[in-house]
Amino acid sequence: MKFDSLIIGGGVAGLSCAIRCAEAGLKTAVIAAGQSALHFSSGSIDILSHLPDGQPVSDPFAAFEALKQQSPEHPYSKLGEDAARKAIAWYQGTMEKRGVYLTAQEDGSNHFRITPMGTFRSTWLSQQTVHQFPQNELAAGLSKIALVTIDGFRDFQPQLAADNLAKLPQFKDVEIITAAVELPNFENMQRNPCEFRSIDISRVLRDETKLHAFAKGLIQKVGKADLVVLPSIFGNGDGAATIKLLEGLTGFKICEIPTMPPSLLGIRLEEAMKSHFQMLGGLILSGDEVLRGDIEDGKLTRIYTRHHHDMPLTADHFLIATGSFFSRGMAAERHQVQEPVFGLDMATPANRDDWYQDEFFAKQSHQFMKMGVRCNEQLQPSIANQTISNLYCAGALLAHYDPVYEGCGSGVAISTGHYVAEQIIAKQQRHQTLENEQQERTFA
Repeated sequence: MKFDSLIIGGGVAGLSCAIRCAEAGLKTAVIAAGQSALHFSSGSIDILSHLPDGQPVSDPFAAFEALKQQSPEHPYSKLGEDAARKAIAWYQGTMEKRGVYLTAQEDGSNHFRITPMGTFRSTWLSQQTVHQFPQNELAAGLSKIALVTIDGFRDFQPQLAADNLAKLPQFKDVEIITAAVELPNFENMQRNPCEFRSIDISRVLRDETKLHAFAKGLIQKVGKADLVVLPSIFGNGDGAATIKLLEGLTGFKICEIPTMPPSLLGIRLEEAMKSHFQMLGGLILSGDEVLRGDIEDGKLTRIYTRHHHDMPLTADHFLIATGSFFSRGMAAERHQVQEPVFGLDMATPANRDDWYQDEFFAKQSHQFMKMGVRCNEQLQPSIANQTISNLYCAGALLAHYDPVYEGCGSGVAISTGHYVAEQIIAKQQRHQTLENEQQERTFA
């Protein structure tokens, strides 16, 4: 099978690149081995929350210059502010077409989202069902908050979250209550407690009769509140619409928070991206895995997958966005870290003792988090220092940044995926122009 662009990896970076290529009319396929990290994500888009030296960031794009000074090899430093802004704006518009509205603060600053632990994480874009807590005034407009769970649901403990919230000085004048609401049809689900997860609850609440019963129970338990915080249990594709209906039934302002996997907020993004890509004519090869590839004269010519081992896949351009250790995009051995598909050149500290900090909860980033594939300014990797001209890298596979410590994982994934797509599109258009000119000369 022959494609214009082949994307290895079905996460945020891979799908961002694939969607942009498909928009431009390129014949594009995505090879997705399994669940992406979106199933474990918050569903918000972090651009930049901290500089590498630990300094908090208020306006992420305004901090790009300081970031470049501290980390010139950072993916953002290679792309630049304009390319990152363009990519994020494109992503917002793309998600809006699928009914997922991602918004930021009006002044362009980061905001905080509440976590299931009752702590706060800085982010830049959040879905419409997530309450944005302003950085400088966390409790603005709040006099009473209700933290509510489903009776018997193990993945959110509201009392723990309430205790942590109560410790914050910004909430000293805010009344914080907790409640557990019984789920309609709960007795049937209890036959198998392992199935009592967010995605199973969402199936129950799709039934409007049961949603009305749930709304009645919520009103009885909460009474009045300025904000009701619930675990994300309201569907993947239609979750936002369900919450809007619930807000109409109860009169409450509702805030979703991500729970233990599967995270419906993250799955919402994944399904929106996949459906949009397929609507554009893209092909997703789900459950397949790239085993190896042939490289000739500095170009990747074909790849072999587990399901198509006797039928190699070819393309003009390739992107590898297989993620970090968690998704097996990188493999760690005792004294080395490898990229297991092509054996790409890696950026890793030479000394094994430099891979990590002495303390797990250290104030500095662990160096293993910054390990990844070494790339040039165009995000092209190399093998034995020879650049592979038609292969690109994006997302968590890239070296020289810590997505967790710096709070930039999804932002880097979107930006680098889009950046690669723009290069592929430009090359493909130049190639098509040359072909057309050649044909014109032939027939002249």
